[in-house]
Amino acid sequence: MDPQDPERRQRMVSTAGEALAAAQAGDDGAAISLLTTFVDTSPAGDVDGKELVLMLFRECSEMVAALGSGGATPVKMQVYDADGQEVSIDDADPPVRTAVRTLLAEVHGDQDAARAQIDIALSTAAPSEVAAVVMQALRWTIRLATECANRDLPVAGWIAESLD
Repeated sequence: MDPQDPERRQRMVSTAGEALAAAQAGDDGAAISLLTTFVDTSPAGDVDGKELVLMLFRECSEMVAALGSGGATPVKMQVYDADGQEVSIDDADPPVRTAVRTLLAEVHGDQDAARAQIDIALSTAAPSEVAAVVMQALRWTIRLATECANRDLPVAGWIAESLD
């Protein structure tokens, strides 16, 4: 199926929006379940988890660009360990490293590298690690959307509606 198919995109956006709302409400299990169920019940070739996750990272990238005033104001990415201490990307847990590298690739316009990061995660990671990458994308989407809204910067309509 054509990745630009409007019906397919609407189904992805609707499901991602429900997952965002669940994550915002603190129900990580429901958020992951929504995305997993969507992928498992979609017609063959209709969508895969990779496309949903990449869509979230693309939206995060757009919001990072808005927050960085198109590159004029740097946006700092920080990674923290379980104790709340800042660590380098290389010292972060594998799902966090994957999420950071995917977002950085998207921010720099390298969609092939972003796709490669998600491909690696989906093909080699344990289900709990894949869920952690997805939750990271959902959490960043929520935080970035909140920050953009607070600064009167653009947020995709479907994200804003999901978080109202």
